Amino acid sequence: MTKTSKPPRKARLIPADEVFAKWRKEPGYREAYDALEEEFAIMSALIKARSAAGLSQSDVAKRMNTTQPAVARLEGGAHRASLKTIKNYAAATGHRVKISLEALAPKR
Repeated sequence: MTKTSKPPRKARLIPADEVFAKWRKEPGYREAYDALEEEFAIMSALIKARSAAGLSQSDVAKRMNTTQPAVARLEGGAHRASLKTIKNYAAATGHRVKISLEALAPKR
């Protein structure tokens, strides 16, 4: 380090709880977040199924005849998967897909 250079700044880590609390105050955030609830539930279910089966993304990819990055995109919600793809994933992890419909709460 020379006399004119400054020491590198350390990044301040902000707990996720604080970030989400701040974002929740933003107009439209809650509606946008709630709209993604089903997407998050699907991604979570996929990851739980793979973990329960003791498989890596590469293991699932081999069983699905695809690539590990494709499985990562599927688990990360990078694209909307078809029902066929989700069923193939489920089969690769030793699971089956079960779909249910729930009535919406009446709007006030």
